[in-house]
Amino acid sequence: MNIGIEAQRLFRPKKHGIEIVALELIKHLQEIDHKNQYFIFVKPDADDQCIQETENFKIVKLPGSSYPTWEQWNLPRALKNYKLDVLHCTANTAPLSPGVKTVITLHDIIFLESVNFKGTTYQNLGNLYRRFIVPRIAKKNFLVTVSEFERKNILDLLKVPADQIEVAYNAVNPMFQVISDQPQLSAAREKYKLPEKFILFFANPAPKKNTPNTLLAFAHYCRKYQNKDVKLVVTDSSLQYIKGLIKSLQLEDVEDRIQIIEFIRYNELPQVYSQAKLFLYPSFRESFGLPILEAMACGTNVISSNTSAMPEIAGNAALLVDPYNAEEIGETIARLMQNDFTRQALRTNGLENVKRFSWSNTAHKMLDIYNRIAYPKIS
Repeated sequence: MNIGIEAQRLFRPKKHGIEIVALELIKHLQEIDHKNQYFIFVKPDADDQCIQETENFKIVKLPGSSYPTWEQWNLPRALKNYKLDVLHCTANTAPLSPGVKTVITLHDIIFLESVNFKGTTYQNLGNLYRRFIVPRIAKKNFLVTVSEFERKNILDLLKVPADQIEVAYNAVNPMFQVISDQPQLSAAREKYKLPEKFILFFANPAPKKNTPNTLLAFAHYCRKYQNKDVKLVVTDSSLQYIKGLIKSLQLEDVEDRIQIIEFIRYNELPQVYSQAKLFLYPSFRESFGLPILEAMACGTNVISSNTSAMPEIAGNAALLVDPYNAEEIGETIARLMQNDFTRQALRTNGLENVKRFSWSNTAHKMLDIYNRIAYPKIS
């Protein structure tokens, strides 16, 4: 087969969940499939060449000034040159007229739901694009999503046939493991100026990430329990955004307990996770929640939400909270920080829970889907 994989933003240095998932899938397809020919379509302005070409994996760099232009115009024109049997679009959308059988990974459909999570201008424009495209392509193509929770959502909202959508779970990169090597830990601590004791939180400004409530929860913990030696390390966000929230939420009294690290390199996250006392992930809405598994793989305790896909992914290995209740989150932080037995039990359960998810299994499943879509059986 000739298989195309759309991964427009794969090479950008600051990767988020969708790019990480595409990267891991491609890497594991390279490991298991030496027979079929793959063409990986990316933008040329990306500079983090995180995969290498092999005999049957070729990188195709396509220009494009904007995401819609690249996807709806440049990509379909280029596809004509490659005689593809199937195209896999990895990031929620796809060309309206690709001219080839297409598989779409639909990570979530939050942009179609009634809950209105307003984000930045860039995020809002992206949601408008997805709201226009996804309903027009969903029933015409085969869909893959990342959790049973999200599959049910898609079936309910988009009314696609049940046999036209399957679940292929995400997993964690093997580099996410308990790091005990002191030089590695010390290097990360020095580079990012990590405090001696800290709680880790990814404060992406996307509204679903629940950053304001998480800061309020930490403030509740600080004010009530007076544990002055524990800090909150906030990353994946700008200094300006967090400083603005501290002011608007009137958290100046705990500001010295909040350390902002705007960006941590992906390949250095294991060293940071491994030193955190716990990891906060109380999102309002997730279709999977990959950082839950990353933290668990590093032996770090997790507090997450009792909503959407997070219970499905966390299993019995995290403490789950109401993400709308900042006081409850703060009390759960205290419970975990004060109870060594609970911490050890969650650590053990977390390391076991991660084993449920495998990139190799997902790559095999996707290869099977490519075969079924390219060469459907005639009944």
